[in-house]
Amino acid sequence: MTDEPTRAASTRADLGKDPSRVSGMFDEVAAGYDRTNTVLSLGNDKLWRVAATRAIAPRPGQRILDLAAGTGASSVALARSGADVVAADFSAGMIAEGRRRHGGIPNLSFTEADATALPFADDEFDTVTISFGLRNVNDPDKALGEMLRVTKPGGTLVVCEFSHPQAPLMRTLYSFYNDRVLPIVAKAVSTNADAYDYLNESIRDWPDQAALAARIRGAGWDSVEYRDLTFGIVALHRARKGESAGDRAEGRTGTLEE
Repeated sequence: MTDEPTRAASTRADLGKDPSRVSGMFDEVAAGYDRTNTVLSLGNDKLWRVAATRAIAPRPGQRILDLAAGTGASSVALARSGADVVAADFSAGMIAEGRRRHGGIPNLSFTEADATALPFADDEFDTVTISFGLRNVNDPDKALGEMLRVTKPGGTLVVCEFSHPQAPLMRTLYSFYNDRVLPIVAKAVSTNADAYDYLNESIRDWPDQAALAARIRGAGWDSVEYRDLTFGIVALHRARKGESAGDRAEGRTGTLEE
């Protein structure tokens, strides 16, 4: 008798976003994570990273916290600008893989960190960014508050996350791909296809663009803007931390320009 069915069940969306179990799931897929993502996204993951980097607009001397950084693929692009980048992830396996691949970059450091209890001082970073990780946090609202705390007044937040296509045809096609095609491909290219079942279900349960914008505002961020990428499969949100307590916009949501 094998315990494989029990193990598989524990790696899916019934994890309840328990930090230790979700981080363990990511530990298992760390080595092939970037390659698998490129295959499953049909290469769009690289375009999404470019869009996020442009929204962040990194520059020399800027201090950036890249949360849910995984193996550091997005962090490397930011560090190339000359910015001082901290790549943080709650998966020890991802951080170890990132250090192995990119540990020689002088202005890039890796640290294991929980997004709901960040090990950084108040007002420490010019920009905080998180790509495809906020929906895996067990308390996203608390995480958004922590991101606000560690960002300098006038600093920015950039969130790149899976979302929901608004056009009915695209919504139908996307649903078909996630439900029928993605599981087959994941089994062929991933070391743990059940992990991608979890990720697929977490995408389906995640709020849409406007709802996420409202949650960002609710956490205390100012000037919240967003735009769709790839017909709304992904949404890019950007916000600002007010210079003072009285500097917060009154619930405004705008359109993020390219």
